[in-house]
Amino acid sequence: MNPSIIASEDGTTPSSLDADLDLSVIAPIYNESESIPSLLEAIFNALQDLPISYELICVDDGSNDGSGELLKQQAGVRKNLIVVLLRRNYGQTPAMAAGFNYARGRTIITLDGDLQNDPADIPHLMAKLNEGYDLVSGWRQHRQDNVITRLLPSKIANWLIGRVTGVKIHDYGCSLKAYRAELVRDMNLYGELHRFLPALAFIEGARITEMPVNHHARRYGKSKYGLCRTLRVMMDLFTIYFMKKFLTRPMHVFGAFGMVSTLSGIGLSIYLGLIKFGLGKEIGNRPLLFLAIVLFLTGIQLFSFGLLAELLMRTYHESQRRPIYRVREVVGGENL
Repeated sequence: MNPSIIASEDGTTPSSLDADLDLSVIAPIYNESESIPSLLEAIFNALQDLPISYELICVDDGSNDGSGELLKQQAGVRKNLIVVLLRRNYGQTPAMAAGFNYARGRTIITLDGDLQNDPADIPHLMAKLNEGYDLVSGWRQHRQDNVITRLLPSKIANWLIGRVTGVKIHDYGCSLKAYRAELVRDMNLYGELHRFLPALAFIEGARITEMPVNHHARRYGKSKYGLCRTLRVMMDLFTIYFMKKFLTRPMHVFGAFGMVSTLSGIGLSIYLGLIKFGLGKEIGNRPLLFLAIVLFLTGIQLFSFGLLAELLMRTYHESQRRPIYRVREVVGGENL
């Protein structure tokens, strides 16, 4: 295997990646063989004159059009190119997580591999990040996409995500973003949460901003996205909302619903008891009796779920030694 190509079987990062660099650029690739030569050329042209050390990490997400082989060939002639070959197509979130795991840079920039993001924006993102932010999100202010299938659903999704998460940026779907490396090390990605990285970063206490970036029409192939992903976005949004509000205190949500349900069941039972014993009326065939039983049992179950969730969260934080807070800066200490 070419030493420039990194594709370990167990997913561990080789020891040769211990050194620090100034910048890591991560590009997930899936069936983009036609775009790859132009993509690599554009990225290295944007980076070669910068007074920094850098690397480009291309993560091939199980492509079946020869993208992996082409990247391997390029890694043989480009010393700053690292290729991570995944065993199969896992999706953009796992591909991006793999890139994060292999990145050595103190700054990390991600972009799509379809040439729609402009690598010429990379220096501008780095400059903005150096103003004191932890994450800079690209804003495709003038998108070159279909209005019905891409632009309209995106605008609706961005508005909804901003309302639910409290992180109001214009373009959650833009892959062109800059991160401080310590930020992404604190975020565990799974499912399809890559589009919610600003919201996840906000949960970790990150300082977030956005800036307009260039956007180009797709030159090769066809988009991997469509209207069918809207449902997945909605389900992931509920996950993010729960993580933002109740990650360390799940009992607050389960317990609240459980209390309402239990008290409602008890209230109906008291009402039916007054009818039965006070007025002497039959209640055995009343729907309210069954509703009271269901509400009471549901409340007990929700309380139980809350207790189990609390135990799971405690196990999660203690087993991984994951802190429940993040320190941005410590000042002073000369007299300690």
